[in-house]
Amino acid sequence: MAAAWSPSRLGNLSDKRIIVTGATNGVGLGTARALARAGAHVILAARDTELGAARAREIGGSTSVVKLDLADQTSVRGFPDQIDGDVDILINNAGALTQHRTDTVDGFETTLATNFLGPFALTNLMMSRIRSKIISVGSEAHRSGTLYLDDPHLRGRRWTVMGAYAQSKLAVMLWGLELDRRLRAAGSPVVTQLTHPGWVASNLSHVSDSRLMLLTHKAVQRFAAKFANDIDEGAAPTLYCISEPLPPGCYVGVSGRFGLRGGPVLIGRSEAACDFDTAAELVGFAEAETGTTAPT
Repeated sequence: MAAAWSPSRLGNLSDKRIIVTGATNGVGLGTARALARAGAHVILAARDTELGAARAREIGGSTSVVKLDLADQTSVRGFPDQIDGDVDILINNAGALTQHRTDTVDGFETTLATNFLGPFALTNLMMSRIRSKIISVGSEAHRSGTLYLDDPHLRGRRWTVMGAYAQSKLAVMLWGLELDRRLRAAGSPVVTQLTHPGWVASNLSHVSDSRLMLLTHKAVQRFAAKFANDIDEGAAPTLYCISEPLPPGCYVGVSGRFGLRGGPVLIGRSEAACDFDTAAELVGFAEAETGTTAPT
């Protein structure tokens, strides 16, 4: 039987500079910690730089903290100016599951802005300075998502917590598909890959203030503590993309049943996430919304 994957597979990353968004909690924290232990210089991109500094002290190794709010396009545009030189890897890890429908300062639906439009713009703005890899954290929730390109901000359709989240993660999957196609067509040395961390207990959020939902959340947390991945296990699919010789454009998830937990493995995506025409249309929409241009 083959040995289980472990972070020791990362080897010595002392010559690597890696950006991790959402690095202050959950899977992002587990990812940043493992990379720093492997010797990489890790740039923690965080909305709360005080918390980021505290996490950097906890992590140790070579780290820096840079302000980034993916729900604010002004913050996204200002991010590259705070980074000196090139980076080897950009990890689009940050994401949100919002309790109520809100719009960002840019007029975008908050879930879509944070999970897709922010990372999309950030990647485009940093593209010329990325040496080797872009890893974007998707989700198995994409399988239940419907992409409404005629109303992506859900202004006319009914908004639900999971409906908005699933649409945003389907958008991430389709963006990854089109980004991979474009990079390969251009002969770029940069590879893009997608990951799914499994069910990670620490990433669960309260999605309602009602007593029933709070009680349900507590019950789910107790169940998750026993059956879900911890943050280090949730980070493994992302780290696996760095340590293993995987094909461009692949999707890495977990080995357990129903995509809940387990070690990192290559997995398949939904039929909807394999639609190149929709992916190209989505990228056109995102370029218009963010005023940034994807690689061609």
